[in-house]
Amino acid sequence: MQILSANYVISSAEVTQCPKPILPEFAFIGRSNVGKSSLINLVTGTVGLAKTSGTPGKTQLINHFRIESRKSDKKPREKWFLVDLPGYGFAKVSQDNRKKWEKMIEDYLRKRKNLINVFLLVDSRHTPQKIDIDFVNQLGEWQIPFVIVFTKIDKEKPGVVKRNVEAFLATLAETWETPPRHFQSSAEKKVGRDEILNYIEECNLEVAGVDFQNS
Repeated sequence: MQILSANYVISSAEVTQCPKPILPEFAFIGRSNVGKSSLINLVTGTVGLAKTSGTPGKTQLINHFRIESRKSDKKPREKWFLVDLPGYGFAKVSQDNRKKWEKMIEDYLRKRKNLINVFLLVDSRHTPQKIDIDFVNQLGEWQIPFVIVFTKIDKEKPGVVKRNVEAFLATLAETWETPPRHFQSSAEKKVGRDEILNYIEECNLEVAGVDFQNS
């Protein structure tokens, strides 16, 4: 897949404020400071599209980006939304704000008709974290399609990354009959971009021609 353009559209505090659900939509979410903005910039090939920050909890709204792409020069252009969702976990916010974020995220995930897939980001430097496992299980209960992206694989020794990824999948295997599809990525080393874009392309082909507003 070739990314032809990637442009910011809107930031929404509620799912009702999001753009009309007329295009396939792919959301990125993960624990605070998991490298979400850097991965979005890598995937879109656009430096600074998603604002990176060393401060957890910087993203506080539902951020929509309109992407135009095509599979090759001979193929027509495709249009889809990439969505940057607030992180969960370590952000230093009030309990009231945390509850607002949780409701906003749940409403978006469960009510957005054109949401095709969620990319759940997990930091590969760490052993399985309960908060990530719980979120995976929550997506399963809500029957939200998702894949896992293990981020920052360049920040730790390959053997450690391998053990952490295997441990995470082994933990899921305790309750999941089939492990979710997963990828590995490094924004700094530009690893994982092609695999993620190919997966988005697969999904777009499956929903080509779907009328999301009336489905």
